[in-house]
Amino acid sequence: MTELTEPVRSLAANAKMWSMLTDLSQQLEWPVDGRMQKLEPWEWKVIMTAGLRKHQRVAAGIDGGFVMLGVSTSRMKKSELSDLLEVMFAFGAVQEPPIAWSDPTIVPLEAY
Repeated sequence: MTELTEPVRSLAANAKMWSMLTDLSQQLEWPVDGRMQKLEPWEWKVIMTAGLRKHQRVAAGIDGGFVMLGVSTSRMKKSELSDLLEVMFAFGAVQEPPIAWSDPTIVPLEAY
């Protein structure tokens, strides 16, 4: 019996994700440690994947404090990464001003 498995994310979807994360990192500041600041694309990935899963795992740090445990996007199936891109798009649309996506395949919200 052959098990049907969902395909893993494509390289094109991965490139779109990093493009969107870079756009967020360049256009937004986010509260960290009580002050607004720019974040790196990989930090936005942690925030966005937590938003997708609607559950955050927190571990104790080795010297105190807390560490947020992220989700590996490299292990995501095609539908999961698609959902993540939709979360990012929706998040970007409600920012003031809305995120200007640099990926030419992302249709601006005004086009709808």
